[in-house]
Amino acid sequence: MLELFEMLAIGFAVGMTGALVPGPMLFATIDTSLKKGWRAGPELVLGHAALELVICILILYGITAVSDNTILAISIIGGATLIIFGLLTIRGAKKASDPINEHTGTSTSPILAGIVTSASNPYFWIWWLAAGSALVLRGLEISMFAAAMFVIGHWTADLGYFTFVSASFSRGKKLMSPKLYERVLMSCGLFLVLFGSWFIIGV
Repeated sequence: MLELFEMLAIGFAVGMTGALVPGPMLFATIDTSLKKGWRAGPELVLGHAALELVICILILYGITAVSDNTILAISIIGGATLIIFGLLTIRGAKKASDPINEHTGTSTSPILAGIVTSASNPYFWIWWLAAGSALVLRGLEISMFAAAMFVIGHWTADLGYFTFVSASFSRGKKLMSPKLYERVLMSCGLFLVLFGSWFIIGV
C-alpha cells in the first residue's frame, strides 16, 4: 500500500517540476484562458493527458526509445507548428482585445492547444520515452495499479497548476485594459514563435 502512495507522490512531484518550467503549454494556457475563461486550463490538460495516455500505451508495448531521425522530424515539424500557432495568436490579438468581438471571435480549442503544444515539443517526447518510461516501468514492477498511480499523480500536478494559471489570468482579464490585453496575447504568441524557432535551430 505504501508503494502505491509512493508512486502517486513521485508522479505528482515529477509532474509539478515539469509544469513549473515555462514552455509552450504555459503560454497556450494563458492565451486560451484569456479568451475562454478558467476552464481553458483543465481542457488544455485534457488534451495533454490524452497524448500522454497514448505514450503510456506505447510504453506498455515496449516502445521506450526514439531514433535521432524521429527527434529531428519532431523538432522541425513541431517547431514549425508552434511558429504557425504563435503567428495566429499574434494575428488574432487585436481582434480578441476588441470588446465588440470579445464574445463572437473564434479561438483555438484548449484541448487542441494541449495536444499541439505537447506533440510539437521534442523535449516532451524525449522525457516520456526516457525518464517517463523508466518510472512507468518501475511502477509496473510493483503492479499495473502502481504504474497507474504514477500517471494519476502526474496528471494531478498538471491539472492543479494549469487550472491555477488559467483561473488567475481569466480573473485578471477583468482588470486589464484592451491595450494590455492585446499585449499579453501578443507576448504569448511571440513566445510560441520563439520556442518553435528554438526547436528548429537546435536540431
